[in-house]
Amino acid sequence: MVESNGAELTEHEAELYDRQIRLWGLDSQKRVRLARILIAGINGLGAEIAKNVILAGVKSVTLLDDRKVTEEDFCSQFLAPQSSVGTNRAEASLTRAQHLNPMVELKADTEPIESKSDDYFKDFDVVCLIGASTAQHLRVNNVCREANVKFFATDVWGMHGFCFTDLQKHEFAEDVAKYVVVSKPHEKPKSETVYSTVKCTLEFPPYQSLVDFDCKSTSYARQLKRNGPALPVQRVLQKFRDEEQRDPAYGRREEDLKKLFQLRDSLVPELIPDKSFDHVFAQISPVTAIVGGVVAHEIIKVVSQKERPHRNVFLFNPDTCCGFVDLIGADK
Repeated sequence: MVESNGAELTEHEAELYDRQIRLWGLDSQKRVRLARILIAGINGLGAEIAKNVILAGVKSVTLLDDRKVTEEDFCSQFLAPQSSVGTNRAEASLTRAQHLNPMVELKADTEPIESKSDDYFKDFDVVCLIGASTAQHLRVNNVCREANVKFFATDVWGMHGFCFTDLQKHEFAEDVAKYVVVSKPHEKPKSETVYSTVKCTLEFPPYQSLVDFDCKSTSYARQLKRNGPALPVQRVLQKFRDEEQRDPAYGRREEDLKKLFQLRDSLVPELIPDKSFDHVFAQISPVTAIVGGVVAHEIIKVVSQKERPHRNVFLFNPDTCCGFVDLIGADK
């Protein structure tokens, strides 16, 4: 079994988290109760992740964001009230977030992520970046790998969703089903399902492996045909952010579409149809709910060390309204 810890739940905590304890066990909930989570980027997706993680009953959540609340946030950001336009997004989200679960320690940090030292990220068990540049992803991921901190990079552009996970070497417990024959000889065959808990280990590649991955390679052609161009679209949108230092904006739709088509033709020619960029503006609430729910679930699985995590890229395809998991940069 995965090792437990010495944390104890109070009577009130045991009552509050009773449903979760029944779902994944007391030891897993104790591990969740000790987890320190950093969520950097409190847009609509960040609000969804924060909500689900806070409700799960972690030890602490730090909301890191130096940006101001804008009217565009109200497409999906439900933690910041509409009266908070112009104020810091992390601070504006703090009150409603705390009301979700007063037993979780919450903190708002209004400094830019670039100003944070490497030691800052080492104080957490999980670091989740939202809306970051490629350079920020690479830097923070390298720091997390050195300190054995679990790393998530996730985003939503309009109807497109994405999450990259680097758990380094991750141990977890998994329930495995076996069918046992219980009928006696000469009786009609009868079997029962018996579950046993086994310890498993998975290794994850760094974010650099995603950056270096060639979407145009012939070995990836089958996945593209089966799942669609979700990964190449993510590559183009991330490149747009790196070059323009912002995401595509609906108010500049024609200008930004022209830029996206240029990046597509340069990075991944002939892989993405024009229509794939029709809905990449702002953050659509149903998509942030889906992707945020998936990411938060993965974070809880990681800190509880219960269930097999996604390895290592989750993508939401707006054409099929379905998500899928791809292994990028590692052997199966």
